Amino acid sequence: MASTPSSAPEWLKHALSSPHFLTVVRTLSERERARNAARTASCQRSNSKARRGSYTPAHILSSLLHKTDHVEHYSVSVGAQRDLQPCNRYVDITPYDRTRVVVSSSGVERGGGSSSSSSAGRYLNANWVRELAGGKWWIASQAPLPNTAHAFLSILLRPIAHPALRHARVRTVVQLTQNVENGMRKAHVYFPDTPGERWVVPPDEGGAEPPLEVTLERTAYVAEAKCTVSTVSVAQQGGQPVVFKHLLYASWPDHGVPTGEDRASLLRFARFVEETNRDVSELPGGEELDPDPPIIVNCSAGVGRTGSFIALTSLLRKYGFLPPPASPPSSDDGEWKLTPSLLGPLPEELREDLVAQEIDMLREQRPWMVQKEGQVAFIYEMLLAAFEEREAT
Repeated sequence: MASTPSSAPEWLKHALSSPHFLTVVRTLSERERARNAARTASCQRSNSKARRGSYTPAHILSSLLHKTDHVEHYSVSVGAQRDLQPCNRYVDITPYDRTRVVVSSSGVERGGGSSSSSSAGRYLNANWVRELAGGKWWIASQAPLPNTAHAFLSILLRPIAHPALRHARVRTVVQLTQNVENGMRKAHVYFPDTPGERWVVPPDEGGAEPPLEVTLERTAYVAEAKCTVSTVSVAQQGGQPVVFKHLLYASWPDHGVPTGEDRASLLRFARFVEETNRDVSELPGGEELDPDPPIIVNCSAGVGRTGSFIALTSLLRKYGFLPPPASPPSSDDGEWKLTPSLLGPLPEELREDLVAQEIDMLREQRPWMVQKEGQVAFIYEMLLAAFEEREAT
């Protein structure tokens, strides 16, 4: 049950003090470097070429190769395969094998390691991610590429193969990047921009899946949340369409954070995302639908802005600014439940810091989540801003 204190907890009030914040950044960075070394070792072990920007000294790699539990746990060997490189937007960001999203004919599954039977499904650079404090499930994804748009849209057509989410289907997509930023393509456009227009999305090269038909039903702009809402239908050619909402928040700069009035709009956007995902009034069979299914969220790489947004919503949920998940995690979720980090707990001075705990657990589930130091600070600042707003009302 979410707690609803009227003022910020003591740990949060002092979290941005220089000594504490430096400890947070240093600790999180050291732990992510250790994970990255294990990821690189997993590629070396599977004879995949190490990615640029992932240099690890030979003596560290040698020691890691003997820590088979670490290498397996942090393995990215599936996404690092040469034939899948065109499916990765950035060469140095690939999903963990054990939490990656697998698109199969029977549903949207979760990988169970590089040797898992799920590895036979269709590949997407995306991971299943669960909030540590808030408890909600998300799919954290890179923005689609032209050759991955079909697999991305297929997530919206298939049921989720999760023990606690039977018959659920993803019906909300959150996009935190503009399609083009500073003259660079950051996200492939996979549905029309004119209401009533229909596009045909071909399957992956060499794939046996039928093409998909994507139609923009309508679009609207929600000024207070600075959000463009697109209602989109998708169907296999000749099949029954399903409808999803695409929510574009375009006021978050690449490698940066919202500033000024955009910060207030981001809090409103987080609430709007929750309301939209739970609204089944326009969907057929609304009473039988999952009241709060997982949400797909992407920026460009699916780690910086994406990780920051999930971390923030988790903590907003923890303190009652957002509703708790309709289907909270249970102790019998099997392989889906969160497991303690193989790196051990955070140091004692960070045990009460829920932001540091949240970021560290997100990085256990997808590499490089909350990528920049400024994004770490931003989460503290936004949570403080939410408490200030509560106290003022």
